[in-house]
Amino acid sequence: MNSAPLPTFRPLSRFFSHIDGERLVRAALLAFLCLWLIVSVVLPLSTLVVKSLCDKAGGFVGLDNFIRYFQTPALAVSLGNSLWVSGLTTILAVGLGFAYAYALTRTAIPAKGFFLGVAMMPLFAPTLLNGIVLIYLFGKKGLVTTGFFGLLPFGLDIGLYGAVGIVIAEVLYIFPQAVLLLTMALRATDARFYEAARSMGASPGRVFFTVTLPGVRYGLVSACFVGFILCFTDFGAPKVVGGFFNVLATDIYKQVIGQQNFVMGATVSVILLVPTVLAFVADRVSRKKQSAMIAARCVPLVPCPDSRRDRPFFFFCLAVALAVIGFFAVAVFASLARVWPYDLGLTLAHYDFSRMGGGGYQAFFNSLKMSAASAVVGTAVTFAAAYLIEKTSGMGHVRRVASFLCIVPLALPGLVIGLSYIFFFNAPAFDLFGLRIPNPANGLYATMGILVLSNVVHFFTVGYLTATTALGQLDREFESVSESMGVPFYATFLRVTAPVCLPAILEIALYYFVNSMATVSAVIFLYAADIPLAAVAVANMDDAGDIAPACAMSVLIVAANVAVRTLYGLFTAKVRKRSQAWAAPGNEEA
Repeated sequence: MNSAPLPTFRPLSRFFSHIDGERLVRAALLAFLCLWLIVSVVLPLSTLVVKSLCDKAGGFVGLDNFIRYFQTPALAVSLGNSLWVSGLTTILAVGLGFAYAYALTRTAIPAKGFFLGVAMMPLFAPTLLNGIVLIYLFGKKGLVTTGFFGLLPFGLDIGLYGAVGIVIAEVLYIFPQAVLLLTMALRATDARFYEAARSMGASPGRVFFTVTLPGVRYGLVSACFVGFILCFTDFGAPKVVGGFFNVLATDIYKQVIGQQNFVMGATVSVILLVPTVLAFVADRVSRKKQSAMIAARCVPLVPCPDSRRDRPFFFFCLAVALAVIGFFAVAVFASLARVWPYDLGLTLAHYDFSRMGGGGYQAFFNSLKMSAASAVVGTAVTFAAAYLIEKTSGMGHVRRVASFLCIVPLALPGLVIGLSYIFFFNAPAFDLFGLRIPNPANGLYATMGILVLSNVVHFFTVGYLTATTALGQLDREFESVSESMGVPFYATFLRVTAPVCLPAILEIALYYFVNSMATVSAVIFLYAADIPLAAVAVANMDDAGDIAPACAMSVLIVAANVAVRTLYGLFTAKVRKRSQAWAAPGNEEA
């Protein structure tokens, strides 16, 4: 009789020990996540800042490097150029993006999926290609400049090299980003506002200025800041068509690669970082306010057909889509033309990279390997980080610190990441308070590992936010029920969370792959001679004057990204249906 309670007591003791063990494991994993982010983000960035405050011999000089920078007219003017070009580009790209997004969300035009897909095409190409194609269109021997090789009675010389070329190339680069952001903002509108406006007899113009614009103001602000950051920190397009119009991003490249002046390169990087961080903070504030507005809305707006409105927007979208398609068609044609513009016969000679510098097809296959590894490692780390932060109870301070560290990479330009990694990972040891401490991360330098790490860090935040959104939509009862039944959290993660969130996981993997293939800025300082990369090969061939082969390599990068995107679409169509059916309410079998 006295021994009856024992069977109940022992399972309870095992249950509580299981809970304590899980909390310990979660705490250890969160601590490891914070440590990884400190090593891969905070310490390299700190090393960069310290380098900017020292002379070439390593002696502390305070702000002398910054004073010297602003006292050098050729360098100081770059800051003004960057601000001016970024501001103008943002206005043009966001304006076009808003009209395009408005047509996709507020009209009843046909072929919306086609128009959205075409608008996203520039995301698959390195920004170097934008500048290269502009040379084929508006350069001294360009199609438009020569009147289509004399077929037209006149040509048009726009003065491509300089601010004009940079602005056109950057508008093409930022346009798809603006379309994505503004499409989401415009879709998150309560139809009841429009019904109320119509019932009060408001004209379409008045509805636009009193309902539409106020409803998407935070989305517009966010698109402006994102566009400004992307243009301000981009390196590819200014390098190709910038000419003598210097900007901060090309200054960093010239200081480090051209003059081997790493101290001034670090100084310019810090200057580049300041406006970027300020724009990033403003963007985060606007995004939070936009999210708060979206959460309160529940009635989607379904546009009604109106030929007077739909017809102009359809032709506008058609014109933009044809321009984008034509842009990439010129890239393909230029990569096949024998000698532009004298012999336009088609040949594959420019795809024979063995005669060119840059690494040839080895560079292309290395980029495929690097992008695949970045997608696998980045997706695993990103989703695991989001799961630990979102699905762990307690440890509020640690989770907030980890969440903050996960957001920081979004404010770091690729050039800044690459240069800071040189200073941190290339150092065999660090001097700290008179002690020489060996650098255990030094072995990663000049390997494929550091290229993958730089990509993971560079694109980490967007993947993290995507994973956080997907996890936030998952019912919290999964974790509580599993915990009450004594099921380990990792079992719940593998059997429930990951399968349900598989569409988001695949989307994160695609994002890592596509951006890793196209990026130049994050890896141009880090690749080794025996690990050439495709996007860097494009830059090197452009430097050597081999523009047609550079265009051919860019076309291969675009083709690889389009192929992966197509496979992703085919695969996720089935996965999404299966996961949605599995997670549907009332699915008792699941």
